[in-house]
Amino acid sequence: MRRRLRIALFSHDSLGLGHIRRNRALAFALARDLPALTGREVSGLLIASSPEAARFDLPTGWDWVILPGVTPAAGGYAPRALASSMQGLRALRAAAISAILDQQRPELFIVDRHPFGIGGELAEAIDQVRDHGCRTVLGLREVLDTPSVIEAEWDKVGGPAHVADRFDEVWIYGDAAVYDPRPTGEVPVSLAAKAVTTGYLSQDRPDDGGSTPAEIGTDRFVLTCLGGGSDGGSLASVAVDAKPPDGLRHLIVTGPQMDAEEFDRLRARAGAATTVIRHSHDIPGLVASAEAVVCMGGYNTLAELMSTTTPALVVPRKGHRAEQPRRAFALAATGAVDARTIDSLSTDVLSEWFAAQSGQLTDRSHIDLTGLVTVPRLAAELIDAEQAAAPISDTAPAAAVAEPSPAPATAARLPITLEETSHAV
Repeated sequence: MRRRLRIALFSHDSLGLGHIRRNRALAFALARDLPALTGREVSGLLIASSPEAARFDLPTGWDWVILPGVTPAAGGYAPRALASSMQGLRALRAAAISAILDQQRPELFIVDRHPFGIGGELAEAIDQVRDHGCRTVLGLREVLDTPSVIEAEWDKVGGPAHVADRFDEVWIYGDAAVYDPRPTGEVPVSLAAKAVTTGYLSQDRPDDGGSTPAEIGTDRFVLTCLGGGSDGGSLASVAVDAKPPDGLRHLIVTGPQMDAEEFDRLRARAGAATTVIRHSHDIPGLVASAEAVVCMGGYNTLAELMSTTTPALVVPRKGHRAEQPRRAFALAATGAVDARTIDSLSTDVLSEWFAAQSGQLTDRSHIDLTGLVTVPRLAAELIDAEQAAAPISDTAPAAAVAEPSPAPATAARLPITLEETSHAV
């Protein structure tokens, strides 16, 4: 029998749960489809740096590796909890990553969003795995930020050509007909030549195996969910006073990263028809069961939402990045969701929206949601190309491999701007 195919996925995990859940969904898709596509059993590691990762199960033969964490800080990042300088933490994380990958010897390494991690912590490890014949992929959300912000970020890590030299392919987890980051410059020319859009990572996501909270039981309900919760306070403050439609309850899931005092204040404000909980093991199941949902504009939240027909009002976070507003209003332009800025939302507006949308269905079949089927196929093609060039040995590094041919570009569409609000409520 051919030896087991080993895969590694990395996320820096500085804010929210989206990076964790995105890589977990990829792991399940690769574990499900790659054995048939390659004729080999598959195992893998997910390298993350959030303790919340341990809440989520993985396919058989896969495991988490949790690094000491970082958190956003003025001008960059800071250690989340460890008593260390950022320089010291970066050195610790870099050494751990290199040791893990040297031991595992993956044949495919997928890096989420930040090509070299925090402060270049991945640079040595990427060169190391490529010397072993590993294929490397940079996975990107479909929306990154305003082009000027992203241009500065590419320059900070050595420029797009430097990134392109170290990655065999770039996978953009979206539908170019909704939002294409290549013509905007968010994915520059040298990286766009290696890029392909996969479709949103929506359909065939893993079953989280949760259940409806006991406070809701079999009651019909509307839902407000805030992702990880660290930046959901403004939306939660509006939602907690919203009146659910007659005969329905309102469930608010704040996310495990919301500040404890803020969570306690929300629970104290909640009316008799509103239930506030910190965490659910099955947010996708709740979204699918709800009569209507209001949420923020993170990639993972919307990717999970779009596999349902539940009406949705997206209220992107304000500040930090322009990513969420650009995504929310681009999807609103297609009719997949409604969208509002937090400044234009009030308790009355939200109550009226719940009343109008509850029990309705939203058709999202025009959006490409097949990323979790496309990614295993792309992975198999990349691995097969490597094997054709130089099969990987357990005992000796593989020979250098040729770069793959540029992926064909899909149809381009410039993103909608915040001023184009004709499809927003």
